[in-house]
Amino acid sequence: MARKRTEFGTLYKGNPEGQWAWIAHRVTGVAIILFLFAHIVDTAVIGWGPEAYNRVVAVYQNWAVRLLELVLVAFVIFHAVNGVRIMLIDFWPEAALYGRQVFYATMAVFVAAMIPITWIMGREILKLVI
Repeated sequence: MARKRTEFGTLYKGNPEGQWAWIAHRVTGVAIILFLFAHIVDTAVIGWGPEAYNRVVAVYQNWAVRLLELVLVAFVIFHAVNGVRIMLIDFWPEAALYGRQVFYATMAVFVAAMIPITWIMGREILKLVI
């Protein structure tokens, strides 16, 4: 059981799934913020004229950058689905008793969402590689 009743309320005793989800949520959040900063910068290049902007945007036609875009999409989806898991536990504290099952359900939704996305984006990446 992940929670124990005490005189102070219900205390979280932790489990590996919850700790990995916590770490992944923080890492994906930081990565998304860093991307947003880079996106603001590359969009601001338009101030130097269309030629400068077109040179910056041409970088996005590289297969490695497209692969990073796929990773970014995975980060955004995981962060969103895990955020729903966190809200579920916040608004329904009994859900913490099923922490392992909720974590695995979160991962199942993440994988189910990533399969078609990887298929669609992966085909475009392979076109650039081949």
